[in-house]
Amino acid sequence: MKPTPLQRVDPLAPADADNLSLPAWIYRDAEFFERERQAVFRTSWQLVCHVSDVPRAGDFHTFEFLGESVVVLRDESGALRAFHNVCRHRAARLLDGPRGHCGRRITCPYHAWTYALDGRLIGVPGREAFAGLDTARHGLVALEHEVFMGFVFVRFAPGLPSVREMAAPYLEELAAYRFEELVPQGRVTLRPRAVNWKNVADNYSDGLHITVAHPGLTRLFGQGYGIDAQPWIDKMWGQLRDVPSRNWSERLYQHLLPPVPGLPPERQRLWTYFKLWPNLAFDVYPDQIDFMQFLPVSPTETLIREIAYVHPDERREMRAARYLNWRINRRVSLEDKALIERVQAGMASSSYTMGPLSHGEACLRSFARRMRGLIPESALPHPPPRGWTRA
Repeated sequence: MKPTPLQRVDPLAPADADNLSLPAWIYRDAEFFERERQAVFRTSWQLVCHVSDVPRAGDFHTFEFLGESVVVLRDESGALRAFHNVCRHRAARLLDGPRGHCGRRITCPYHAWTYALDGRLIGVPGREAFAGLDTARHGLVALEHEVFMGFVFVRFAPGLPSVREMAAPYLEELAAYRFEELVPQGRVTLRPRAVNWKNVADNYSDGLHITVAHPGLTRLFGQGYGIDAQPWIDKMWGQLRDVPSRNWSERLYQHLLPPVPGLPPERQRLWTYFKLWPNLAFDVYPDQIDFMQFLPVSPTETLIREIAYVHPDERREMRAARYLNWRINRRVSLEDKALIERVQAGMASSSYTMGPLSHGEACLRSFARRMRGLIPESALPHPPPRGWTRA
């Protein structure tokens, strides 16, 4: 059978590359990290916010990513806009903080250049001193954006399919959760992790460690944890058991979680996890939807950006269930932190290059194929000579 493009083996790769993990050196190498900035992240879709985060004209949400500052806002016509958060005069950052309201215009705090909410340059103090200034050419620089099921994504360069196309294998089941109607619960938090971003991504899609390292999830799901890998998106899931957990938070969650209006019966007790290439995950629970982004900072540093979204529901049992969900998953997060830090430390060992992958590690296989396809050096057990990215 002719292999699909996703299954092709690069000439640099060993013959059994599909049975091997990515090499340890790419989880800590500075030159590889710089290559990823262009080959992986320049064309990737990055989630900024939900449409409910910017309900009124002048509301904005910012996003910082690999030296880029982005702002998503709603203009006076009600349309969503995405811009580089940078003044066209002297590159000053325009809007501060993760979110806010700028009124009917954006004024630079450095020299007071002023922009309309649609990005047009509408005010330049001392304009007569700028010879030949064409204000039409100096509006804010727009970014391509896509609204997918209520979430606003941006990218810096074309290349990947749309978010909708990437998530296509699961659109029908995602639709059951009415993402478009969600509202934020709390605020965006940033959790630093002293690991490479791929280590976080690998761990998220790793189904084998659940019964070993997450006793709480095992009490909730038993042995019934499933995984599925599609070209651009992974899916993992577990069904809550009727057997009461011996942990009080888990037991109360099992007992108090109320029926969710409009959710199909088979999803009322289902926890589902989706990971979208390359660094975004949605934790989909009956009671809430969380997103997590694994934001690369350096070869060995990552920020996990996350927030929960919910459907408005004032029932006491729903409020309690959401609190218990947070307690359960705070423990899972701490367990994962310890695991990925343990792995990151081992990546520096001279004894380790690549590890074998089982057939049950379908998501890790898919991720490794994608990395080898984008950066063929990902198949090498050891780093090429210094300067390889400039060759």
